[in-house]
Order: sequence, then C-alpha cells, then structure tokens
Amino acid sequence: MNFKSDTEAVEGFVSKHKELTAEIAKVIVGQEDTVKNVLISIFSRGHCLLVGVPGLAKTLLVNTIADALGLSFNRIQFTPDLMPSDIIGSEILDENRHFQFIKGPLFSNIILADEINRTPPKTQAALLEAMQERQITAAGKKYILDNPFFVLATQNPIEQEGTYPLPEAQLDRFMFNVWLDYPKFEEELQVVKLTTTNTKAQLNKILNAQEIVYFQDLIRKIPVADNVVEYAVKLVHKTRLTGEHTTDVAKKYLQWGAGPRASQYLIIGAKCHAAMNGKFSPDIEDVRAIALPILRHRVVLNYKAEAEGMSVEEIIKQLM
Repeated sequence: MNFKSDTEAVEGFVSKHKELTAEIAKVIVGQEDTVKNVLISIFSRGHCLLVGVPGLAKTLLVNTIADALGLSFNRIQFTPDLMPSDIIGSEILDENRHFQFIKGPLFSNIILADEINRTPPKTQAALLEAMQERQITAAGKKYILDNPFFVLATQNPIEQEGTYPLPEAQLDRFMFNVWLDYPKFEEELQVVKLTTTNTKAQLNKILNAQEIVYFQDLIRKIPVADNVVEYAVKLVHKTRLTGEHTTDVAKKYLQWGAGPRASQYLIIGAKCHAAMNGKFSPDIEDVRAIALPILRHRVVLNYKAEAEGMSVEEIIKQLM
C-alpha cells in the first residue's frame, strides 16, 4: 500500500474500516459492538472468544468477516473425540515410502473454533500453541502458519455437561471475551425477513492479506501518551488483591486479578480503537471503550461476589 505518510495511512484505515462495516452489515443485522470488537482483535493481532447461546449467527459473523477481508477461512467443530492431529495435520506414508505432512485445517487465515469447551485439554492446548506462537510442531518439525492468523473461538454458556472449561491460563491468550446477546425485536424482524427468502447478499472483498498485515504494523506504530499507559496499567493493578494500587472492591469481591497481558492488550486495543475513529493517538476514553471485553475473562469472582449476585461487568465498571 502506497501511502505518503502514516497520517495518510490512518485516514486510509478509517475509510477501509467504514467500507468493511458497511459490507458486513449487508449480512449481519445489528451486533455493531461485536463486529467492532472482532475487527479490533484482527487488526491488533489478537484472538477473540465469543460467548453466546446457539443461533446468534456466530458462525455466519466469522464467515462474513473472512469474505469481506478476502481471507481463507476454516471452521473446526470441536467435539470430545477430536485429536490434536485432526486440527494441526498428520504425517502419512506416501507411495514412495516417504513420510509426508498433510496440513490440517489450522493452516488458514481465519479459524472458527466452534464450541472450544467441548474438546479435551490436549486438543485445546494444540490450538493454543498455534495462537500464541503462530506455528505448530508436528513430528518434531516446526511449521509456520499463514499471516495474518486469527482464531475466533465460540462457547455456549448454557449446556455445561460434558464440557472441558478453558483454564484461566488458556483464557488469557484471548484478547477479547465478547458476550453476544439476543437481538432486539426490530433486528430480529429484519433477520427473519432477510433469511427466509431466496436472496443472497453478494459481498465485495474490501482488503487482502497484505493490506491487513500493513494496517496491523501501522497500528503498532501509533504513539501513546505516558498518562494513557499509566491509566491502563493502573486499571489492571486495581484488579489485583495485593500491590500499591489494589482496591477495596478487589479485596472484597475478587479471588484473582488480571495479569500483564491485560495491560498490553488494553494499549494495543486502544491504539486500534483510536485509529478506527480517525485519531492519531489513543486517549483514556479509548482504553475505557475496550476495557470490559479485555478484563472480563481475566478476573475471577470470589464466593462473596457470587452470593451477593455481583457480576464481573459491575466490578470492572466500579474499578474504572
């Protein structure tokens, strides 16, 4: 992409983001916040966990975003009998009696890990290595994954029998934890009208892989004022039970606080949020705008919070 300056590139990013949102809206009705958060995590080189009841178009959302971004897309349905080799690939003996590695579905730009809590820890761990290292190891050899690489995992919050909940250390790998809610009445009317006829929206490709990587690099270059970094780090420290910035709220209601990854994601996410809104440097408002989905899965409530019916959202809002 040939922009004359970073300033011009940020302006280009704003217009591309608007085009992307308009394109996605042809298929996805409402859910503006969800779309915004998924796009922020893609451009921040993060990964996203979507939590919502069945039928809220989680799969359709990812499919639509992959189409509009011109990226390759694979959906992996996680089941209790899924093995690591089913997602990363395996070695087979070819006709010349040589071992040949057959790539699994992880070799794609966008991965939809559907119902990630349905699969055993062994397979979850294989996916999480790929997310963190952007490479996989099979039969002692390393294979680099495609760039950009983005995992969007879904979880169904209701039926928990026979599931393997993600441990805190693995949840921490996800930049965002986004909760999907039921559509509003007007939105659901529109969904039903759109999906019960023969018409199918034709999506245009707004960006390609190289352009996405360019914008990911651009967002990393955005400068951040010291007071904004201090605000983000202080907010994360407020969730911890010990330390100079700890709060009574944390001591009363939390069992566990957020780690340093939360601080890093707050800043990179704030940079991306600022750039999407045409700002050349993030301010405290940008940090606050993305704090909830970043901190939601990194703090653990204690029994007192649960007994008093306190939600994670209320506690984070109090800390802010």
